[in-house]
Amino acid sequence: MIRLFAAIPVPDDIGEPLLRRQHGLPGARWRPLEALHITLRFFGDVQERAAEDLDLELSHITSPPFGLTLDSVGAFGEGPDIHAVWAGVAESEPLRRLAGRCETAARRAKLPPDGRAYRPHVTMAYLRRPDPADVAAWIEGNAPLRSPTFAVDRFGLYSTHQTGEGTRYVLEAEYRL
Repeated sequence: MIRLFAAIPVPDDIGEPLLRRQHGLPGARWRPLEALHITLRFFGDVQERAAEDLDLELSHITSPPFGLTLDSVGAFGEGPDIHAVWAGVAESEPLRRLAGRCETAARRAKLPPDGRAYRPHVTMAYLRRPDPADVAAWIEGNAPLRSPTFAVDRFGLYSTHQTGEGTRYVLEAEYRL
């Protein structure tokens, strides 16, 4: 089994300003620059053969390159159950189409459908039972956020691996748009 997801990497020039916002939340597990991405579809634990089928299906995806802009900050969860802070992605129909094509590729590879609504974002930190007032202060202190528009001309298939320092992502395959 291999744990997989499809994502767009955040370019360094867009990610570096996000790193400068990574402070002020006690206990936050901040994500390093190389881990910043916009998930298109989380596939979960996949058998090796299904992973090969998924790679083939993803390689058939076509889309013209497009631009994206980060434009907000927020958190997932409520009260003491807040579990992450994020940078939001401005509404983008090309991004939604690409995410939909990744979902279609998953279904063609006979993976179960993802029942969650698609909410494009860049996870900046994971949290464990934070003080909601600290999270609210961080959001207020980091809003507004608006990045320059950046070009998206590829996406990747990544595997996740747990290490002593946290989760590490490995690019397994890259697909040009």
